[in-house]
Amino acid sequence: MPRAVQQAYRSGTRSLDGRPGPSYWQNRGRYVIAITALPPDRTIRGVEQITYFNNSPDTLRNPVIKLFMNIHKPGAPRAYPGRPDYLTPGVQIDSVAVNGQATQWQGVQNAFTWQRFALPQPLVPHDSVHLTFKWHYDVSKDPGREGMLDSTTFFLAYFYPRVAVFDDYNGWDTMTFTDMQEFYSDFNDYDVSVTVPANFVVWGTGTLLNPTEVLQPSVQQRFRESMTSDRTIAIASKAQMVAKSVTAQSPRNTWRFRATNIPDMTFNLSDHYVWDGASVVVDDATHRRASVQAAYNDSAADFHHMVEYARHGLDWLSHNWPGVPYPYEKTTVVQGGAGMEYPMMVNDESYTDTTFSKLVAEHEIAHTYFPFYMGINESRYAMMDEGWATAFEYLIGTNDMGREQADALFKQFRVNGWANDPSPLEDLPIITPADALSPNAYGDNAYGKPALGYLALKDFLGDATFSRALHEFMDRWHGKHPIPWDFFNTFNNVTGQNLNWFWNSWFFSNDYIDLALGGVDKTGDGYSARINNVGGMPVPFDLDAHFTDGTSQRIHQTAAIWATNPHSARVPLTTRKSLQSLAIETGIWMDADSTNNAWKRQ
Repeated sequence: MPRAVQQAYRSGTRSLDGRPGPSYWQNRGRYVIAITALPPDRTIRGVEQITYFNNSPDTLRNPVIKLFMNIHKPGAPRAYPGRPDYLTPGVQIDSVAVNGQATQWQGVQNAFTWQRFALPQPLVPHDSVHLTFKWHYDVSKDPGREGMLDSTTFFLAYFYPRVAVFDDYNGWDTMTFTDMQEFYSDFNDYDVSVTVPANFVVWGTGTLLNPTEVLQPSVQQRFRESMTSDRTIAIASKAQMVAKSVTAQSPRNTWRFRATNIPDMTFNLSDHYVWDGASVVVDDATHRRASVQAAYNDSAADFHHMVEYARHGLDWLSHNWPGVPYPYEKTTVVQGGAGMEYPMMVNDESYTDTTFSKLVAEHEIAHTYFPFYMGINESRYAMMDEGWATAFEYLIGTNDMGREQADALFKQFRVNGWANDPSPLEDLPIITPADALSPNAYGDNAYGKPALGYLALKDFLGDATFSRALHEFMDRWHGKHPIPWDFFNTFNNVTGQNLNWFWNSWFFSNDYIDLALGGVDKTGDGYSARINNVGGMPVPFDLDAHFTDGTSQRIHQTAAIWATNPHSARVPLTTRKSLQSLAIETGIWMDADSTNNAWKRQ
């Protein structure tokens, strides 16, 4: 444990049994935001009231304000080069007030995606402060996680100034956003108004509070019907959008959305995207349904199936893995410029390969649980959100397309880079903070490697025990801010096993996957295969045995075989038959050197 994490356990905010400690706390905010977007004008103007609650034992004097749109400013630190269309002047703070009193905003020249803000009076423990920001910024012309999708379609994410997380193990979150690592947010309450011209539809996080004010009656009816429909309903077709018969015909319409206890709000607006909707039962006990919507260009063939794909994703994730009812009221999949997740929103590109479109949508929807429901610090511990979403992606893919095809896609898409690249960056411990990683190492450490670790653990513990431990972790920590040690300790606690040998190798070491078949010895009741763990990673594997009579046998070994001796093991093969050949098969746990994985009778 880093020293700061050790201190959190000593101070009682976290417990070594994996539960939140008796002194656990977290801060939160209440945001009332009003923004105006008038495409094709790219300028977004906003005003917000933030009531920030200090539940910590500390007096706060200089809160950190996150200004994510400054990633577009020239000179901002970025993981990738910014093309000319990507660049903007960034966020312009027009005015600030603290508890109703105007306060000077000290713009700092070299401050980009975060800046400290000096309060006129310190914020003492268990008190609150009221902040008012007026600001504006230009939407980037280069769409990615957010930006201008076309001249009259904007995807608005990270669009408002916010108070950074102040937590028990790290203090203020001062991580610079570089457009690679992702986010860390408090659980806040939001009331957001989005004002747009007539004939623009706004899709967003949270409950649409005023559909009767912004939608034509026939559209309202189809919107309501979609909330209880298993079949896809065209809420607003291309012809209806062209005919301008979808929204109220005021010069401007204000769409109001509200959500509580959620880490962020995101919006899409367009005057020509079509709108589909349906719903699915996500909680059998209460028969609760979740709305599934899609917003897209009518020319995107794959998006005509997107509601169907997303319905399946919500259904499967709620009932299988993680097997927790989808916690929100809806999800909306928007045709955008990135495969990127937000609370109740997905920004996905269109693909000609509909199988891949479905996989990407399922992966992004899986993020609902990690990081949003679970409050993960994904900017530092990306393996806690991308790793889980990637594991769920594989499991739902196995269900959808069969084991053989899912394995092949997973190896190609998620594992191949790590397995076949021996560079030192590829074998950095998964626990390495994500902001310290290069893009290639980030991709492996955030996605494929931790997913393989979680799947190896599932194979080792068995579905029932794995599910019980995972659900207990989620029950203990949803709506809070767990860190990796809370996860490790919870699994140790719930399973009644000391799994530190597994955690240390998978998450804290430079181990990699490389098994070798050291030889085969004849025994009194068959054979004994010597397996060497060259790379040190505790992975499951199969032994494929072929006999001289033409028959064969497959023997599965879980990662438990490496618990007592991480470097070598023996696998007994009880048989009266004569062994012809033996081979190690590691499946999705791709072996770095498979040339030493086979034995054949000489």
